[in-house]
Amino acid sequence: MRTSWGSATDRGLVREVNEDALLAYPPVFLVADGMGGHDAGDLASRIAVEEFAQLAGQAAATADDVHACFDRTAARIRAEFTGGRQGGTTVAGVAVTEHDGGSYWLVFNVGDSRVYLWSGDVLEQVSVDHSVVQELLDLGEIDLTEAATHPERHVLTRALGTGDPPEPDYWLLPAGLTDRLLICTDGLTREVGDDELARVLAETADPQDAAAHLVRLALEHGARDNVSAVVVDVATSAGAHDDVHITVPRTGAELGPYAWDEMLNGVTVPRRNRPATTPRVAPGSAAPDPNPSNEELPS
Repeated sequence: MRTSWGSATDRGLVREVNEDALLAYPPVFLVADGMGGHDAGDLASRIAVEEFAQLAGQAAATADDVHACFDRTAARIRAEFTGGRQGGTTVAGVAVTEHDGGSYWLVFNVGDSRVYLWSGDVLEQVSVDHSVVQELLDLGEIDLTEAATHPERHVLTRALGTGDPPEPDYWLLPAGLTDRLLICTDGLTREVGDDELARVLAETADPQDAAAHLVRLALEHGARDNVSAVVVDVATSAGAHDDVHITVPRTGAELGPYAWDEMLNGVTVPRRNRPATTPRVAPGSAAPDPNPSNEELPS
């Protein structure tokens, strides 16, 4: 499966340092939102990009490949931040993967950066935030209106480098010919609502223009945090799909009950309730610039 993509990032209008980092190079696309302030959060997010960049240039990435990147990232952050120094990062993204001759998106997430799927004129948030507010929403103790102003809305329940072993969530999505994925840090979603996200993704054909437009919208809305966006499309030639080989339909039912065990090559994972189209599971030296098209917008 061929992909086309675009990316943009900005430190925003309040923060002095951009602690976000991103990777946009097949088969992996991700954003990382560092925590810990200057020389901590930016280092942690950069470590994540460096480790995942080792997959750049492969035709596809397996779940084992991706999970190994999480393990290496967590280990390097723990080794780097010693003597009371603290730092960590979120990581959210997607990898192109294959199973039984078909093309899939392997979505992964730790923290509150997000992955959205735009397909069939519908925007769906695939990833689930690892945050106190999300847990309260899941329990029905608050609603979306209360979540927007909750005093603990910035508190994460999972992140890389915090001392615990990495616990990413994974989703396996059959690839569709018209799929568009948005991967972004919370600096975008705190400023730009789902309706605006959907409008830009629907109206902006070029993925680089779409990513830049989304970051610009966040700046126009105040950009109180660093903002990063990666937009990934299934690539076509002159509007045709002849060069794209996707052999699975839009349903994930044919994955079967043990497909994830097979893909994870022996990694035992617990199962969670999730619709059949988006099975969700949770397994327990500087790289060359992987994103030459990365764009920082003027503030």
